[in-house]
Amino acid sequence: MKKLVTLTIAALMALSLAACGSTASSQTASSAAQSTASTASTADGAIASADDLTGKKIGVQTGTTGDIYAEDVEGATIERYSKGADAIMALTQGKIDAVIIDDQPAKVFEAQNDSIKVLGEPFTVEDYAMCISKDKADLTKSFNEAIAALKADGTLQSIIDYYIGEVEGSKPYESPADVSYTNGKLIMATNAAFPPYEYVENDTVCGLDADFAKAICDYLGYELQIDDMEFDSIITAVQSGKADFGAAGMSVTEDRLKSIDFTDSYCTGTQAIIVAK
Repeated sequence: MKKLVTLTIAALMALSLAACGSTASSQTASSAAQSTASTASTADGAIASADDLTGKKIGVQTGTTGDIYAEDVEGATIERYSKGADAIMALTQGKIDAVIIDDQPAKVFEAQNDSIKVLGEPFTVEDYAMCISKDKADLTKSFNEAIAALKADGTLQSIIDYYIGEVEGSKPYESPADVSYTNGKLIMATNAAFPPYEYVENDTVCGLDADFAKAICDYLGYELQIDDMEFDSIITAVQSGKADFGAAGMSVTEDRLKSIDFTDSYCTGTQAIIVAK
C-alpha cells in the first residue's frame, strides 16, 4: 500500500511537469535569469532554518496551516497553490525559495525528488484535530469520548504505527465483525492529497485520518462517507452542513476557532520547510 502512495505522488509530479512544460519554454530571458538566481540562492544554503525565510518567496497550499503561519514571516512573499505537489514543482523550477507543508507529506515529496530536501528544524509544532460545526456540540462531545477510548485501547497508536511509524507487523484499521451502524451516517470532508494522512488509492480515500475516522464512526455506531474536496473548502462544508466533520491533518488555530469547533487532539505533527538542494 505504501509503495502505491509513492507511485501516486510520482504520477502527480509527472503530470505537473507536463502541464508546466509550455509555460517554462515561453519564459523571457529575464524571468529565466531570476529563476536561476533563486535556485542558486537556495542551493547555496541560504535557507538553513526558519530564521532564513525572511524576505523569501514561500510556497504554501491555500488554506493550510503553512499558509496561515507563513504570513508571519517578515518580508516574505507568499505564493499559494491549490495542491502541495504544485508548490513542490514551483520550487524545483526555481520560482520560489521554499515550501512550508506538513512534515509527513514533505517526507514523501523528498523521497521522490533528489533536488529537494526537508530541513531538520521544523517550522512549527502543532496538534491535529477534527473540525465540527459549533452547532453540533453533542457530536463534538461524542467524538471526544471515542477519541479517548480509542487512545486507551491502543487503536489509535496501531493506526499511527502503520502509517507513520511503519512498525513491522502493523496493518490498516479493520472494522470489528460485530459493528452495527444504528445511528445513521456521518460525512467526513477531507483533501486527499496529504499522504499518509489521506490519499486516493484504487478510487478510495485511504490514510491515517480515514482509518481513524472509520474507527471513531464504528465506535459511535455510524456509517462513514468520505467526501474529497479542496482543503480550503473543508471548514465551509462543515459549517454549511454538507459534511458532519472535517479531517485532513488539520491543526487547531485561533483563527479557525472563530468559525469552527475542534475535537481533542489525536496526533501531533509539524510544519516542515522544504528547499532546493
